Amino acid sequence: MAASHSVPELIAAAQATVKPSQDRIAELQQNTHGQSVSADQADAFRAETAAIEAASIDVFSTFESRMQHHFKRGPFSRKLKSLLLGAGQTDLAHRVYQYYLAVNVLKHGKGASYRELIATPNCTFIVMPTEDTAANQLRASDSLIDVNVPGFFDGLTGTILEAYNFLEKQ
Repeated sequence: MAASHSVPELIAAAQATVKPSQDRIAELQQNTHGQSVSADQADAFRAETAAIEAASIDVFSTFESRMQHHFKRGPFSRKLKSLLLGAGQTDLAHRVYQYYLAVNVLKHGKGASYRELIATPNCTFIVMPTEDTAANQLRASDSLIDVNVPGFFDGLTGTILEAYNFLEKQ
């Protein structure tokens, strides 16, 4: 049986996995800026977006499962948010909770997490109103969280690493 990877190692692997998709999306956006998009380009964009969405779900879910032992029971992210707030880590608590909601939206679509994000002032990333999902040719047509904005995945992984370090010091 192979040794289990640490959370920081898993984060590094996820970042390495996502980088080619981010590069391809940037290339597609640069090459099609202001022009109509071919079906092949739109398909490539959707495939790369789906890869980033899947990696986002995987990395956050793995973080939750690896760190759940810090809490007896109950929803991990809500417990972590409360612990961080209690320790005066307001910014980190806010970011952890927003990424938790974003991952829920990526997994489940519209629902309570989506409604909460839409109502959140100063959201860290772009939440797409449902009526705008078909407005842009170069996006995943059913995506409610724009994972392609610069900094989304890095923000997610950076927030996870900060929360991991906080929990490990407890």
